[in-house]
Amino acid sequence: MECKGQFLITRWEEETLSEKCEGVKTSHASISQAYSGDMAGEADIEFLMSYQSPAEARFTGFESFVGVINGLRGTVTLVHSGKFIGGVASSEFNAIATSATGELAGKEIHGHFQSSEAGKANYTIFID
Repeated sequence: MECKGQFLITRWEEETLSEKCEGVKTSHASISQAYSGDMAGEADIEFLMSYQSPAEARFTGFESFVGVINGLRGTVTLVHSGKFIGGVASSEFNAIATSATGELAGKEIHGHFQSSEAGKANYTIFID
């Protein structure tokens, strides 16, 4: 089943781990998000980010979601693989199969997001 909605970044704390010249750096970000739409709840995310320039980065990390997806209540951990290019962030993500609890347990969950404006992003999530 395809589910859609938006999330809003409610907290972003980023720390540079190493930095080279011309904006090339590695950083760690701790993020909180509030979801609305077919996926409603909150998430805490830990991303490692590799910037190739101030306007381009790749990131990976884990998202711990608590809430409801398409009427199913529970928790799940998502693994992200994303990029930031020219002011737009996007990511593909998959659930760690054994991480889901409650009514989400045993479900296959995957999806993607793309940022829009003012700390918001549109997501599409598939749950089987």
